[in-house]
Amino acid sequence: MPEHPAGSPRSGPTLTARQPRAIQTALTVLEAVAEIGAGATAREISAVLGLPRATTYRLLNLLVQDEYLVRTPDLSGFALGAKVVHLAAAAAPVRMPRAARDVLASARAEVRGGVHVVLYAEGRVAIADADPDFPLSDATRLAREPERFALGRLLLVEHGVTGAFAGAAASDLASWGVTRQIGELSAGYGCLAVPIRDATGVLAGAVGFSGPRHRVEEPGGVISVLAPVAQRLSPLLT
Repeated sequence: MPEHPAGSPRSGPTLTARQPRAIQTALTVLEAVAEIGAGATAREISAVLGLPRATTYRLLNLLVQDEYLVRTPDLSGFALGAKVVHLAAAAAPVRMPRAARDVLASARAEVRGGVHVVLYAEGRVAIADADPDFPLSDATRLAREPERFALGRLLLVEHGVTGAFAGAAASDLASWGVTRQIGELSAGYGCLAVPIRDATGVLAGAVGFSGPRHRVEEPGGVISVLAPVAQRLSPLLT
């Protein structure tokens, strides 16, 4: 393998002239399966797209291998796979009902700081309503590195995920009924997450607070406001 001079960037993979066309064709195969519906056969997809049968089979097998498609139980056709479903769920906006937005507006008027609501679905954090006056510090990072945020830690600890954060998060849940992050992303600030549980006690989401560090270190005042808010939101969001 050739060596790279110190300080020079390592070149990443490059696209050949044919690859963008192949990617586009693979996407049209996914669109065809979505339009035809579960059980779409290679013959049907080939006919709809005007693709050679061999090309269609090759793309279908690659998409199945990468979990964008799955074979139907009788192996005669194809359906959209887990990755497509996950992408669709991630892209779909989470809508808060009017009654929930009213509850949240009252909480924001009472708590000076960011008050946010997230829902948990399929092991991910979905932002339902971020405080427009005190925005989340990094929504993209919350999705990619949930362990860095109180809102993400609550979900991870609930699912038994371990890590450097887990001990402190479990202790916070036992002591306060919330998870916290204090001064790790910004020295003067922190955040906490109050769980929203459904009628059976299953974790469905959380009300988050972000603000000055001292209010998270001594969270009693914030919790006294947001814990009832989480209870009121539960029947509206679950």
